[in-house]
Amino acid sequence: MGLKNKYIAVIGAGESGVGAALLAQKLGAEVFVSDYGSIKENYKKELEENSISFEENGHSLHKIEKANEVIKSPGIPQDSAVIQHLKKTNIPLISEIEFASRYSQAKTICITGSNGKTTTTMLVYHIFQKAGYNVGFGGNIGKSFARQLLVSDCDYYILELSSFQLDDLQEFKADISIILNITPDHLDRYEYNMDLYVDSKLRIINNQTKDDWLIYNADDSLIKSALEKKSPNLNIATFSLTDEQQVGGHINKEQLIINIKDQFTMSIHDLALKGKHNTQNSLAAGIAARIVEIRKDIVRQSLEDFVNVEHRLEFVAKINGVEFINDSKATNINSTWFALESMEKPTVWIVGGVDKGNDYNELLSLVDEKVKAIICLGENNDKIKEAFQSKVETLVEARDAVEAVAYAYRLARKDDSVLLSPACASFDLFESYEDRGNQFKQAVRML
Repeated sequence: MGLKNKYIAVIGAGESGVGAALLAQKLGAEVFVSDYGSIKENYKKELEENSISFEENGHSLHKIEKANEVIKSPGIPQDSAVIQHLKKTNIPLISEIEFASRYSQAKTICITGSNGKTTTTMLVYHIFQKAGYNVGFGGNIGKSFARQLLVSDCDYYILELSSFQLDDLQEFKADISIILNITPDHLDRYEYNMDLYVDSKLRIINNQTKDDWLIYNADDSLIKSALEKKSPNLNIATFSLTDEQQVGGHINKEQLIINIKDQFTMSIHDLALKGKHNTQNSLAAGIAARIVEIRKDIVRQSLEDFVNVEHRLEFVAKINGVEFINDSKATNINSTWFALESMEKPTVWIVGGVDKGNDYNELLSLVDEKVKAIICLGENNDKIKEAFQSKVETLVEARDAVEAVAYAYRLARKDDSVLLSPACASFDLFESYEDRGNQFKQAVRML
């Protein structure tokens, strides 16, 4: 099913859009890429090298309207002028995930949730790789789904799907879907209405049939009540940290137990990933593996030797007994809550950046319990100071990663931890959370 003699427009020229453009061109289409902002140099170079027509810093609607189909990047809001305009036409508007899935025979394991998506995606990928499958990962991380299909197809794709990506799905179907948790995030895209955000996450089960599987967090009341309203007709496995699950997985007396077909057990102390939230991620990944009947010894070994993704509770170094941990990927309160919850030593916490409407009250008890000093790393730290000034003896402000790390090293003692977990976006002082994490790691190595 090629695209010969078709004209495809792609809106947005990031990883998703450029991947889609390259795949559409390979399938024989004439392609036009349009971005409202400026296009990063590496993507611009790729489009030029492949002779794909593009524009930046604005949309030429007359060129886009000629398309047989428009592929939309997930970062573009539904209420943007160009999307609103296209919805008034009869031109089909689809997502990169939807587009790519048409040209893949692979089975898909799709993972969503407010937190833990990337870790769980990479953990499932690790297990399947160890089991000998030809497996790829993508979606919200790494290379786009479309780009990977330029080379070859796989047996399985493990796809991390954000709410933005789920909003644009129409006919796409997951073979196994996983919903990890739902907590407030990106509410600015959902009219500050939690119900709309929950509905968006639950789109992951759209089009699934009675032969497919849904794995979800039975400890999450939002997910449970939303699913009760939908009553989906498919195979369901659940996971819990407290209650026994007949089909799925749970924790009992420090044992991780998975009941899929038959029972799998291992000690939670052998898990590579520490902290309660990571135990949930390990349960979800283990259940998915056992549904596909991956051998128990491979599942056990994979859960024991997995190395977490960069910028997500990433161990950087231990210097004179002080442990430095990079959790720059924590851009919301809930992610930081999980990070602080997993700290087992007195912690110097580096926090701050672009606030997305954070309610720091949710962190007060954890800060009381775990944090000895706070370093603010952002342009406007007033809300952080107001929330925590009375909770810690020392609260200081830093202008860059080097200064933050120097302060932290001075404030920490042997057997303390220094945790960068900002709870905020990075765009005030850094290009991205990756840039923030990399600058932090570089500053630690300079000590």
